[in-house]
Amino acid sequence: MIKMESHLGSIEISERYFLSLIGSALADAFGVAGLSSAGRRRRGAAAGDSVRIGVRGNKLVIDLHILVTYGVNIAAVVSSIAHKISYTVEDATGIGVAAVNVFVDGMSAH
Repeated sequence: MIKMESHLGSIEISERYFLSLIGSALADAFGVAGLSSAGRRRRGAAAGDSVRIGVRGNKLVIDLHILVTYGVNIAAVVSSIAHKISYTVEDATGIGVAAVNVFVDGMSAH
């Protein structure tokens, strides 16, 4: 659960909901081949750790490990994904996003 305090009280949203939002945003994103399993192996953590969500102040910080399609402009894809994820999460939850950190862990020919 992601817990935050606001002037209206305490807000709790499940990590599963955030993963669903982010997965939907990535599903039709140009140049993204999928979430990376390399980020999970490096940290030795659970399968959901290709996406990590934290709280800084009253805003979210999202770390995202992805694979990109071979031949795309990586900088453009990363910038596009960061903006898309930020907009999607803020629009659906009303919670501000402080940062979306996109880590490209590899490329895929698909």
